[in-house]
Amino acid sequence: MSQVQPIGSNNMYGLEGTVLERVEKLRDVIVEGGDKAQEMRRLPDDCVDAMIDEGLFRFAMPRELGGEDASSMETVEILEAITAIDASVGWNVMLGSEINAMAAGGMDKDLAKEIYLDNPRVIMCGGGGTGSIPATAVQTADGGFEVTGESTFISGCWNSEWCFMPAPVVEEGQDITHADPTTTRMRFMHKSEWEILDTWDVAGLRGSGSHTVKAVKSKVRPEHANVDLVAMPPHYDNPVFRIPIPLRLSYNKVAIALGVARGAIDAFVDLAHNKVPMLSPSKLMDRPIAQYRVAEAEAKYRAARAYVLEAMSEVEDELRAGAEMPSAGTTQNARLACIFGANACMEVVDLIHNTAGTSASYMKNPLERRLRDAHGAASHRWVSHPLYQDLGAIILGHEAPEEFAGTGGPGLGARLKK
Repeated sequence: MSQVQPIGSNNMYGLEGTVLERVEKLRDVIVEGGDKAQEMRRLPDDCVDAMIDEGLFRFAMPRELGGEDASSMETVEILEAITAIDASVGWNVMLGSEINAMAAGGMDKDLAKEIYLDNPRVIMCGGGGTGSIPATAVQTADGGFEVTGESTFISGCWNSEWCFMPAPVVEEGQDITHADPTTTRMRFMHKSEWEILDTWDVAGLRGSGSHTVKAVKSKVRPEHANVDLVAMPPHYDNPVFRIPIPLRLSYNKVAIALGVARGAIDAFVDLAHNKVPMLSPSKLMDRPIAQYRVAEAEAKYRAARAYVLEAMSEVEDELRAGAEMPSAGTTQNARLACIFGANACMEVVDLIHNTAGTSASYMKNPLERRLRDAHGAASHRWVSHPLYQDLGAIILGHEAPEEFAGTGGPGLGARLKK
């Protein structure tokens, strides 16, 4: 059902086949890793290593840094394919590939070559969410910084060598109340400088390893003092590097939701071929309600997917035509597509799970995990249903907040290179 041309093999590392072909090659590894991740609450190392070997954390990076320069549409399809097999594995690849690529776009090109080419297995994490203890950065005599704070929801932190933590500058002994917010930057720290707090005990996306990262006077090396996640104008020609951060974070998240829905429909079809419902003379596949609902679910999933890919294609067409950033209207349409896609896919999985009957409640049933994962994906800040209100207000004539105006928004806009 592909709607975009598959990106080719990564010649720098001799990888064979397209990324989608390599995903299929790792199907058994992803299944096993996803199952283990439910118990570990993070991915097992052998699963991570296998995906690194096949370049699955690098496909969105520029070719000159060992990546494959994926477009946003290709990124959606790749993440969807992994997630259709297992959502926690897909989420780890989404976050690791996303931060790897964004970081490459925000650092000096020579430094990027050192970071990525000297260590082709590098994975990064970063961000933060509800419950974080806001970090602060104190400049040191050597030109670096010392960062103190905690960031929650740092998916894939166990896999990562580097972490980005948002922190404004303060003087020694000052707290966040004395900070100038315009000095906030995503501070770049090696794993030797931060600690993982075991806080991720959840249902949906259980194996994503989204624990809390704690920094206590953690050092940002002087040569990394100016590293940030995104810089404008970008260092690379791929239009993806001119997509504002909120939209970039959104299309990655809806890709996970699409993959969960695809996997749920496929799992239901398998179940329907074998299950004979209680007191029924025939298999589930022969019951009218199952036939009706699987068609309804397939249509809603395909509609959501088509909207997302069409909207992101319009974004990239505008950028290829010379726009510095997507226009407000194009940005808003793409954000709406991502919000709709995530929530429509959650509804698809709810529908399928309900139609499967009580057998879907067993932990060993693949629909049980997908039900949890669909709700986890749809609740993420960048695609969650409350955002409908923001876009609805714009449709009704209210002024668009910066987040939806094509510029990024407070703290989320790209750093302008001087």
